[in-house]
Amino acid sequence: MVRKERLIVPVLIIVAMAWAAAQYLAGLLFERELARAVNDLEARGELVVERSGVERGWLTSHGTIHLAPVLGDAWHLALSYEADHGILSTRVEGLAMPLMGPRQTHVFGEALPSNPPSWHARYHTLSGTLEGSIQLAPFVIRQGQRELDFQGGEMAFDGEYGDWRGRARISSLRLTDGSARLDIGPVMLESRYAYTEGAYHFTQHDLLRVEALNWQQPDLGITARDLVYQSQMTLDDRELRIDSELTISEVLAAEQVLLTGRVALSLSRINADALRQGLTVLRGEAAQGKAAREGHELLETLEPYLIDMLKDSPRLDVSAVALDSPMLGISVQGNGALFFDARNLDELSLRRLPDQNERQRWLSRVDGDFDWPGVPAVVALWLGLPLDTRDLEIDVIRGRVRVNGRPLPPLWR
Repeated sequence: MVRKERLIVPVLIIVAMAWAAAQYLAGLLFERELARAVNDLEARGELVVERSGVERGWLTSHGTIHLAPVLGDAWHLALSYEADHGILSTRVEGLAMPLMGPRQTHVFGEALPSNPPSWHARYHTLSGTLEGSIQLAPFVIRQGQRELDFQGGEMAFDGEYGDWRGRARISSLRLTDGSARLDIGPVMLESRYAYTEGAYHFTQHDLLRVEALNWQQPDLGITARDLVYQSQMTLDDRELRIDSELTISEVLAAEQVLLTGRVALSLSRINADALRQGLTVLRGEAAQGKAAREGHELLETLEPYLIDMLKDSPRLDVSAVALDSPMLGISVQGNGALFFDARNLDELSLRRLPDQNERQRWLSRVDGDFDWPGVPAVVALWLGLPLDTRDLEIDVIRGRVRVNGRPLPPLWR
């Protein structure tokens, strides 16, 4: 018996040491992954991401994550967090506190009669994954004859370092101004962001779905159903490419179908190295705070990188246009592309764009074409073409538009 009692003490000590080591490691891994995620989010170049009030501990840690646009003070989001570390997982909770404008007005509590939304998450130590959600409470704002009625929503996120997914759903939103009313929703957003270290390469998929949109006023009523916008943004070694598509199930007016169809576009050949260099300079400016240059001075600093982004001759592809208006009897089917002439870029200036001659110099770099088969007779008449015209060949030559070989006539007389 005495021998067994002697063994219990060392075993308890070993277990306690193992628990303490595992607890310390869990907190260390959580802090490491949080720091990496913050750094890589900022590396995208669109946001300034910082942490304040950080206190790290074996059992708990807390702080605040701040997100704001790279330049300007239009908004600021403060995410407070308190993490309870466990050996297998860490439980995180806090508040999402958006602030607006130069005075940093609290949206919830000052501008809106509602408490800041709370957020909850759980970090799994072994897999390195994080999953969480933010609840948005309903609220109503009234100002004279105007009223904003927000029915609440939810945002959820999950993923791991290098691969994050997000989902958001807004139940409905109603804006009333006297006899006019706009109803939107439900609205759903799904997003996935995959990246390498420092966001040197990344791919972002977004899918936005608006189930219903309704505008009503005494002399006009328009209803849109099932509007879907999806996009994919990719940055690789050579270029930034953006592919997007808008699908319209139907837009109704006077109980007739006003519009239905889809449009697909692709923007490509944005030079990747010049983009990264420009974002680095922009982040450097943001780091200077109030000393950062603005307006014309900032444009002068960024202009070489913005111009250099065009050196691979960017192109805009209209891969598909399929729009139909039974109410108006018009159908648009076609495809085309626009190209930018990147020769002698040193002749161009963004700072001189207010000058009409400079704008014409930029337009003269644009060439392209668009084919529209089965053109309606009313469109041919509007363009001054023979009524039996069946196809349109739209050419852009050095910024000037020609339709079936003729200069584009004035569309509004």
